[in-house]
Amino acid sequence: MTPLLPPYTDPADVEAALRRNGYAIVAAPVLASWLPEGLGGLQALQPSWDELPPDTYLRDGGRYRRRRHSCFVVEGARVEITPHRAHWQPLEYNALHGGLERWFAPMLPQVTELPVWSSLLRRLGAVCSARAPVVPRWFVEAHQFRIDTADGIGRPTPEGAHRDGVDFVAVLLVARRAIKGGETRVFEAEGPYGLRFMMSEPWTLLLLDDARVIHETTPIQPLDEAGGHRDTLVLTFRAGGFQGPT
Repeated sequence: MTPLLPPYTDPADVEAALRRNGYAIVAAPVLASWLPEGLGGLQALQPSWDELPPDTYLRDGGRYRRRRHSCFVVEGARVEITPHRAHWQPLEYNALHGGLERWFAPMLPQVTELPVWSSLLRRLGAVCSARAPVVPRWFVEAHQFRIDTADGIGRPTPEGAHRDGVDFVAVLLVARRAIKGGETRVFEAEGPYGLRFMMSEPWTLLLLDDARVIHETTPIQPLDEAGGHRDTLVLTFRAGGFQGPT
């Protein structure tokens, strides 16, 4: 079957679409045009996905996920990395891994110190601020993921269709290698509407209003015995502070 192409948002309508629909899908050339470093700058981030350590917290017993995690504060043009901290979600948003402090390896300085990294967080922070202009600063968690097929199947969202308990979520496809599956699905949190599509072009961006939609990605399988993987960058934007145990 031919994969369903993303219903890309008109570049001039991204902020309005996020407000109107709860999501917007930005084509890679559009995202590149938003950043002074362009597509080349984004591509300079890609090799770091080959250096992700295993995720040792998977409660389904899987070995298919590698990741790094770091946190930032974005306030206007200022982007500041915070002291390393655990990733935490309440059970109401993550029934599989909620209520657990998960300490992942931090992102590498050769990633977070690149000019394109700050440019990306500033630009996406500006989109969030256009939707919520009263928020003075954003607390951003950055997750580098690699889902592989070493065990025959990989699950990008083992918790199923979910919200993240933040204000906005940005999902960026970094690479797809020798896999099938991995379809993105977005549903109204309180309504019947949903859509599904395949993110195939590196640096395609999906923006989500986390209060209004839930999302998931279907499992992946290898195309051949050599196996394959799917790499993504997930950025969550939250007002008021990072999530943590009360």
